[in-house]
Amino acid sequence: MNGPRTFLERILDTKREEIAARRARLPAGELAARIAGLPPPRPFAAALRAAAESDGLAVIAEIKRASPSAGVIRADFDPARLAAQYAAGGAACLSVLTDATYFQGHEDHLSAARAACDRPVLRKDFTLDPWQIDEARLIGADAVLLIAAALPGERLAELYAHAAERQLAALVEIHDEAELERALALKAELVGINHRDLRTFVTDLAIGERLAPRIAPPALAIGESGIRNAADCARLWRAGGRAVLIGETFMRAADPGAALAALRRDFQQAAGLGRPT
Repeated sequence: MNGPRTFLERILDTKREEIAARRARLPAGELAARIAGLPPPRPFAAALRAAAESDGLAVIAEIKRASPSAGVIRADFDPARLAAQYAAGGAACLSVLTDATYFQGHEDHLSAARAACDRPVLRKDFTLDPWQIDEARLIGADAVLLIAAALPGERLAELYAHAAERQLAALVEIHDEAELERALALKAELVGINHRDLRTFVTDLAIGERLAPRIAPPALAIGESGIRNAADCARLWRAGGRAVLIGETFMRAADPGAALAALRRDFQQAAGLGRPT
């Protein structure tokens, strides 16, 4: 007898139904035609590398209204204003949640955030189909998230290749050694270590400390989930992480941009580095 379905499996079931409905409204051929003449995306990976080289650690600042575990995180939610605050606070890149059912996100949140600043933007969603990558290109994303746990077999490699064809960066998210091996086999440029197990929602920064040393340059190890302060950032940096993705900590701050600037400053001290330029 099969056990109870995990939370991730329920999310993916919902997402498959959503993709089918959206494809019916905008067929793949029509979508591909609409993105054919778009200008090139902003250089997501290059922005992270430049920030990591200058500051020691690049920050991907996330814009999200809610999460399944925390509920509504920010009631006064204005993606454009938040993007401008993050840019002023020194974010290397932005991440925007677009999943509606579980995170109260929307494609318009990404489009508004990108229009409000010059930072490259990651579409944070559960990407299961090439159609979603084309849609990400259409709404203005510069990068997409590919979660290894959601993409078994050759599906991860297929979507990674499709993102490259569309000139989009791909952040390959992993949680354990087996998923890391899959990312390394792809020669993934950006490897996100999710400290939260998407099946149980348990978070443990030690996972990043264990896996980051195995991600060698030119690939970038990016810490995700459960990162709350400069000490956490320094902990991951010492293990070899050169970027972090932070959402809830900033979203709960009165001024997310100021919170980001303070974290960048405090990281320099915690890591024993000079002040950021």
